[in-house]
Amino acid sequence: MTRAFAAFLALLVAAAPLTACTHHRTFGEKVRDTVDPPKGPVEKAGRAVDRATGN
Repeated sequence: MTRAFAAFLALLVAAAPLTACTHHRTFGEKVRDTVDPPKGPVEKAGRAVDRATGN
């Protein structure tokens, strides 16, 4: 039981920095989403990928 808890704790500590990787939309991105909203889940996912990769 203690090994499982230690493994879980180690995984939790290793994954903690990943929670800080959130993207805040810029003013231009907000305007684009308001003026020309994504038409469907595929376009929405495409915009998210573009913003994540910096293109």
